[in-house]
Amino acid sequence: MDMENLKIDIRTMQLTVDLMDITTSCVIVICDGKAKLRELPPHGEYKIVTHQGKVKRMRKEEGEEF
Repeated sequence: MDMENLKIDIRTMQLTVDLMDITTSCVIVICDGKAKLRELPPHGEYKIVTHQGKVKRMRKEEGEEF
């Protein structure tokens, strides 16, 4: 599960996520009526860049211990 757009029920404005379908650590970001689920890297950072209070970009930076 690398990238997934989640569906928000526009009638109820609710987001339902089945935790049994998620097998790894992840983050869900919600902005402007959109929801996106992203897998977190095993070693690294996930940066969420905002502009004027809205999500502009999501960036994964991976690394490894030396």
